[in-house]
Amino acid sequence: MRNIQRTLVLIKPDGVQRGLIGEIVSRFEKRGLMLIAMKFMRISKEFAEEHYSIHEGKPFYRGLVEYITSSPLVAMIWEGPDAIEAVRQTVGSTNPVEAEAGTIRHDLSIITSRNLVHASDSAETAEKEIKKWFADDQIFTWTRIHEDWFTGLN
Repeated sequence: MRNIQRTLVLIKPDGVQRGLIGEIVSRFEKRGLMLIAMKFMRISKEFAEEHYSIHEGKPFYRGLVEYITSSPLVAMIWEGPDAIEAVRQTVGSTNPVEAEAGTIRHDLSIITSRNLVHASDSAETAEKEIKKWFADDQIFTWTRIHEDWFTGLN
């Protein structure tokens, strides 16, 4: 049986400002992942500090918090077989110049501080991040009529 997972993806302010929301969403849809939650929002400094608390004390932390709060972003939950790894493959390496060709970061960005997207890095992180970013009533489980063509699950 396939491991159906949910994962958080953020289109960061640079992706929004550059008009890449549709392109990024399209990459995940084409991969066969299913969008089950999405919201356009601006986050507070406090929320950003909590989200990126793992990086507190690192040289880039302050700049990261300032950047992620500087403009609206898009928060999403994607679901599918091995969704966490599938999303991370689609996104590519944190450093765009090290990312594989065909990934979002390789194709659409060039520096780490403007790498367009955040994606949960593990099942534990995904669970925590999803709870932080979305209330249960903002998540919509649904069935695609063509699911079998993507995952063989129907």
